[in-house]
Parts: sequence; structure tokens; C-alpha cells
Amino acid sequence: MYKQLLRPLFFCFDPEKVHHFTFSMIKGLSKVPGVQSIFRSLFVIEDVKLERKLLGLIFKNPVGLAAGFDKNAVLYNELANFGFGFIEIGTVTPKGQAGNPKKRLFRLKEDQGIINRMGFNNAGLEKVISNLKKNKGTVIIGGNIGKNTATKPEDYTQDYLECFNALHPYVDYFVLNVSCPNVGSHAKLNDKDYLEELIGAVQLANNAFRNQKPILLKIAPDLNNLQLDEIVQLVVDTKLDGVIASNTSVDRAGLKMPKDQLEIIGNGGLSGQPIKDKSTQVIKYLSEKSKKAFPIIGVGGIHSADDALEKLNAGADLIQIYTGFIYEGPKLVKTINKAILEQG
Repeated sequence: MYKQLLRPLFFCFDPEKVHHFTFSMIKGLSKVPGVQSIFRSLFVIEDVKLERKLLGLIFKNPVGLAAGFDKNAVLYNELANFGFGFIEIGTVTPKGQAGNPKKRLFRLKEDQGIINRMGFNNAGLEKVISNLKKNKGTVIIGGNIGKNTATKPEDYTQDYLECFNALHPYVDYFVLNVSCPNVGSHAKLNDKDYLEELIGAVQLANNAFRNQKPILLKIAPDLNNLQLDEIVQLVVDTKLDGVIASNTSVDRAGLKMPKDQLEIIGNGGLSGQPIKDKSTQVIKYLSEKSKKAFPIIGVGGIHSADDALEKLNAGADLIQIYTGFIYEGPKLVKTINKAILEQG
């Protein structure tokens, strides 16, 4: 029903407005008695064979929702009824911020992709924590954290620490988002020396808590092999808990959308099918180069069960979807989990 009826309707309207409308619709429907049970019966598969023990956590299944969808932790309780094994909220910054000017979200229908330059728009720590206090505990929650746009370079680390310390009691794992192409001073956030400083500072903060939380690094899909070698060494040297591969891409090669239309859209991060192979190659390289020294969460262009299995077979321990969820609908989660069970 989604692809035949709802998607064509949704795709007639501005994608950001549709996003907010969909949130309101799911929120409203979920308040109707019995609807959440219906969602669970349609989309949830519970099987011990799907469980994954990773990062000191037990995931009900390996299919998660990537950061960027439920930025402000508004809908995670309801989204848990769609079969996800984990949900990543954020990116969260210390202060709420509007993000980049609109229009900033674009569909590439023929390519089955999305370009966004949202710019870490979010409600800020205080509001997100207020929402996380409503957690029903039915799904693992990841906290994706970043810096405010207006923060000076010398204060970047403080922004991450503020988010980390405040969110620590409310999330199950953390992701340091240093690879989003839609924020300022992107170069510094990818500098190896700075990353060592940032990771060290966050780990020190983590050690001050009795129950320490796993910390992962989210990397770009556009890194070359030399840069990926540095990531492997960085993760091993700092004893970081894992990597999410990958974020959105700035590469526009091979797109079906005409160049003049792409120029009108302008800059932004590309997600969906166009980056599927690129992200899989990054996963495979990291897995083989490190000899499976650390967990990898694979994300990028997962629109089918085959796409998901490809990521897992390349070396991903868990996977996340986002653009595929928008193009294929909520049935995608169950389809992937069924395929994982069938593969054994």
C-alpha cells in the first residue's frame, strides 16, 4: 500500500513538509487504541536468531534507523513498533538551531536518492532530553552528537562534551558525527590530530560515569584508502568502540538527474541508492584492513533485503536505513529481517 498509494501522494509535496506531516500522522495514529499493536503485528519479527550481542548491548535485530530521521527524539517510541532493533536520534547540538536556509531537502526520484543540506537543525539538548525521559525502554537508543554552527573552532570539543555528559543517562550508545558535509569547518573535524583530541576528551568524560557507554565514529563514504587506513589506525590506537560507515556523500558521479537540475539543487549530502556501492566498499575495506578489530554499522543505499545482506556480508555487524525507509516504506525492516533469518 505504501509504494502504490502513500508514496506517490507524499512525493507530490515538499519533502521536509511531508516529513513533519508523517511524524504527526504516526504520532496521532499511535494514540488510537489498538493501532500500536496492529503496527507491531505488521512489521515486527521477534526471533532469538536475529539477536546481536555487540558493544555490550543486546540488539533484538540488526536493523536500525539512522540518525537524521528522528532528530529530536520525538517519535522513537512509536517507531519502535515498525520493527527496528535500534534507533539513533540526532544529530543533537548543545543549543537548538534552525539549520541552513530552506529549501534544503531534495528528492532524486529516478536515482532513488536524497540530497540534504539541513545543517544540524535540531531543538537542542534540553528539549531532546525532555523527550528521552518518555522512553518506554522498548528499543535501543543511540545518541548522535555534534557541534553548533556558531561554535568557534577552539570550542568544538566542549560542544561534544556538553552533549555527551547531558545525554549519557538517556542513550545506550554515542556517535561522534564529524563527517556531515553540511556543517562549517568540515576540514578540522576530519583532521586526524583533532579526532584524537576529541575522542580522548570524550573517553575521559565517559570514564567518569559508573556505567560507560559505547562510542562510535561516523565517517564519510568519500574517503580514499589512505584516509581509511588512518581511520583504522585511529580506532585501534584510541580503542574506540566502533565505526558507522557511512555518512552522506558529496560525490555526484553517475547520477541520472541532469547536471543542470543538480546545479539548481546545489551543495548537500547525497544518500540512498547512489551511494550504495561506495559505502559497501568502505565497509569491506575497513573490515578486511582491520581484520574485524572493531564493530561496523553499515549504512548507505539499503533499499532491499539484498542490499542489506550485501552490507552484512561485506563486514557490517549491524545496519541502518533512512532513505530506503522513505522510498520503500516500513515493510522494508521486516523484509530485511526475514532475509537475514532465511540466510541463517
